[in-house]
Amino acid sequence: MATSSASVFLPLYLYPSLRRNPCPHRHSPFLSRIKSSCLITVSSLGNSGDPGGSESGGSWVSPNWLSSLARSLSAKGDDSGIPVANARLEDVSDLLGGALFLPLYKWMLEYGPVFRLAAGPRDFVIVSDPATAKHVLRSYGSKYAKGLVSEVSQFLFGSGFAIAEGQLWTVELLCKIIPRQIKAEKAVTIIRETVEELIAKCKEIVDAEGEQINGEDYVNDSDPSILRFLLATRDEVSSVQLRDDLLSMLVAGHETTGSVLTWTLYLLSKDSSALAKAQEEVDNVLGGKFPTYDDVKELKYLTRCIHESMRLYPHPPVLIRRALVADVLPGNFKINVGQDIMISVYNIHRSPQVWDGAEDFMPERFDLEGPVPNETNTNFRFIPFSGGPRKCVGDQFALLEAVIALSIFLQNLNFELVPDQKIGMTTGATIHTTNGLYMTLSPRNISKQFSLS
Repeated sequence: MATSSASVFLPLYLYPSLRRNPCPHRHSPFLSRIKSSCLITVSSLGNSGDPGGSESGGSWVSPNWLSSLARSLSAKGDDSGIPVANARLEDVSDLLGGALFLPLYKWMLEYGPVFRLAAGPRDFVIVSDPATAKHVLRSYGSKYAKGLVSEVSQFLFGSGFAIAEGQLWTVELLCKIIPRQIKAEKAVTIIRETVEELIAKCKEIVDAEGEQINGEDYVNDSDPSILRFLLATRDEVSSVQLRDDLLSMLVAGHETTGSVLTWTLYLLSKDSSALAKAQEEVDNVLGGKFPTYDDVKELKYLTRCIHESMRLYPHPPVLIRRALVADVLPGNFKINVGQDIMISVYNIHRSPQVWDGAEDFMPERFDLEGPVPNETNTNFRFIPFSGGPRKCVGDQFALLEAVIALSIFLQNLNFELVPDQKIGMTTGATIHTTNGLYMTLSPRNISKQFSLS
């Protein structure tokens, strides 16, 4: 449940409308700092103003363009020792709003676990090995901060407990110059206003009833909602803070858990033996009843199926940090102050240097009788919830939620993939299916002691 909403806005942050017209917003404060770089690049491309010619349908995004721009924006030579990836044109669609993690995986195989991606006015150091990820994530606060993630997340969620740093600047400006982002800004405004109205009404109810609720009363309450919990456990907290916390919980909990369930069912549907084994365990443990917390602890194989799903399809697929001080990564790679670092969780989880049968769905790779796999007992080989001081605060809740939901699904239904569908992927806060995932569901003939009404 470690959200990385920056992946949604990352292409706009890297490529602010620099197609066809080299500097279409030349009076924009954001783009003024890269105007001269645009002009220098244009002169090297010829009179057509298009790397592929005006009639070729080419794009302003090209390996030479990216590298030249990145170098011209840097006042210092690159003595980091980090290899620079060659961003080919066929990778552009994935970098600009597609499956960002796929070209990163290809470049990891080509350039190694640490490489630099020159991308517009900024560049990223891509990290794809556990040791370096451990170094960066454990140094949070002293050496690294969330950077771009915090900037984007504050725009979306305000200052919820999952963010709590950074200043909003780039994204707000982009919203004013990019039509798609204007729509996004309006949608976010509507969401915030709706949540604020809900909070105000709930506060009125609490004040009218004179309720003073402690944690124990909340657990036994007939309406144990998330908002009621926040109201009950926060002293003199502002409506704005309640709004931000609630949005953080709703978005982080909703989209990530939904994606985990989607990809777990996809993987189980492709492996009939694993699906049968998971359903057999559910039947033996639950016996037709609704799952309890104690039951969840006995659903060991099902839980490992979810862990393996999060290994193959991590949510989010990348984590972004920014260097607060100069640093040296494992491997003697130098990092300058302000350098953005992208930890590819997808790469680490699928690296053949890290995992045996890295591309295979093997729930048994995690010992059923062993500890629940996490970043500590796998030495940062498995980091679906990030790691270090800013590890996802809701990891246990997210896993519990996913196990309960999946156990109910498997208890009552059989799942079969609709044949001949192409399962595409794209990057958002999680790994999305491009056109959805279609399955044929059929009821299982088992006796039940409860009704899902």
